[in-house]
Amino acid sequence: GAMAALLLAVLLVPLLAAPGRARRDALREELLLSPLPAGDVAATFQFRTRWDADLSSGAVSHYRLFPKALGQLVAALGVRELHLALTQGFWRTRTWGQPPLQAPAGAELWVWFQPTVTNVDKAWKELSNILSGIFCASLNFIDSTNTVTPMASFKPLGLANGTDHHLLRYAVLPREVVCTENLTPWKKLLPCGSKAGLAVLLKAERLFHSSYHSQAVHIRPVCRDASCLAVSWELRQTLTVVFDAFSSGQGKKDWSLFKMFSRTLTDACPLASESKVYVDISPKNKEKELLEVTPPPTSVHETIVQGDKRTYAIYDLLSPSLFNTSRSLNVQLKWKRPEDSSELPTPVLHAHRYVSGYGLQTGEISTLIYNTHPYRAFPVILLETVPWYLRLYVHTLTITTKGKENKPSYIHYQPAQDRRRPHLLEMLIQLPANSVTKITIQFERALLKWTEYPPDPNHGFYVSSSVLSALVPSIIAMKNVDVEQSPLFTSLFPSSDGSSYFLRLYTEPLLVNLPTPDFSMPYNVICLTCTVVAVCYGSFYNLLTRTFHVEEPSRGGLAKRLANIIRKFRGVPLL
Repeated sequence: GAMAALLLAVLLVPLLAAPGRARRDALREELLLSPLPAGDVAATFQFRTRWDADLSSGAVSHYRLFPKALGQLVAALGVRELHLALTQGFWRTRTWGQPPLQAPAGAELWVWFQPTVTNVDKAWKELSNILSGIFCASLNFIDSTNTVTPMASFKPLGLANGTDHHLLRYAVLPREVVCTENLTPWKKLLPCGSKAGLAVLLKAERLFHSSYHSQAVHIRPVCRDASCLAVSWELRQTLTVVFDAFSSGQGKKDWSLFKMFSRTLTDACPLASESKVYVDISPKNKEKELLEVTPPPTSVHETIVQGDKRTYAIYDLLSPSLFNTSRSLNVQLKWKRPEDSSELPTPVLHAHRYVSGYGLQTGEISTLIYNTHPYRAFPVILLETVPWYLRLYVHTLTITTKGKENKPSYIHYQPAQDRRRPHLLEMLIQLPANSVTKITIQFERALLKWTEYPPDPNHGFYVSSSVLSALVPSIIAMKNVDVEQSPLFTSLFPSSDGSSYFLRLYTEPLLVNLPTPDFSMPYNVICLTCTVVAVCYGSFYNLLTRTFHVEEPSRGGLAKRLANIIRKFRGVPLL
């Protein structure tokens, strides 16, 4: 009897402890639908897994919602923060507005390591190779020639004791192409995969038939509660896609979930504690609302996002009344009347970048930064990463605003080393109100070794996007809200105060031509040489080495001699 009671107690302890352990991690999923000018639609998915565990110690063995591959990666390599984005296309800030999350074209990776990591470069190389295998991307091409250590631009987004920038690494691969082989492992990291919840809409055929596609993974430590005595780990998987899906008939631009994703929502993820769909129904001007949504939303939420007042229709997938009338949710948005795109306000901060010059020896990189705020000036941190084969002339750096020189208050420049590291230029520039600031710097093109050219050298060489980091003045005063109660798309970047909000923008990547040898010339030389050898040398060699023999006329064959013998006996003339 005592042994049976002991066995029962041993079996019940894990069952009693399991619910408490299950509450240590939680999943929130969210979809934000934002109508854009000209009928475009932006859809932003966010899946946040929060785990009350100490990953950095490496003592965690049981994984429930948090992906084990990423958890072991954080513990083994001493990662404090990890941000990876894979993007196809370019977010047009001037016409589409400021995005919830923007990333540069290609692959972007920036990581903060723990102070206990002794060899940061070795850990950085191992990390990029492991992530390359997890996400089936070409991150293994990250090396010292495209890695920099910014001093001012990329501060930790999570909980940080200090900011020793020697523990930070940042790299961009602008040539990286994003496709389904990157999306599939990204979806497998979700607790419900793509079988239930909002992830049902992630149909690769529709996601990549779009103007812009960006998927990202963000891992960071956050405070467990308001006292911040303990640390939790947060994993955010975000996906932003912009569709040109609208049907223009009788001046209307209508769309729905089925038109965008070819699927509808049937239920929430069973493991999620919160599952919501937000639809931006904010009026684009001071008149009445222009958008109406069907079916009726569960609730309507008003908040201030990026300094502007927004109104959202919310569909709570965990609400029992949502699926009472129908088994699926197909959110539809209709325009009450055609929208006048000329009334749309221009974003407070946006930028444009291009390369100029002629010939293949010198050129110039120009960056235009616009501050459209009518009366507020604010500083911006500009980060430029230029490959080593574009040799910058730093003495030609000019910054002009309204026709006058604009001296930066902070400059950090790290010159490039051939085939070792790129140029790094960081500047803190003050942007006056309602102004355009132009930054130009000249460069000289280097001549590469013939083995260093890619297979398509005449396509050009990419220069990664510039990064703009700024605290943009808010038009409307923002209030401090609880992060757990606010939508996910408002809580990635920490807010400083109610008068401004943090914004990070990326410019266009550049495509620069370098002096390129005529790689078809070896083929032509080989063909000509082989022809000369075959025709000329072959004929001469044949004449010089051939031996000639004079053949005497033969007396005839055996048949002829036999015939003559017979004719001789018969007395007939010989042949």
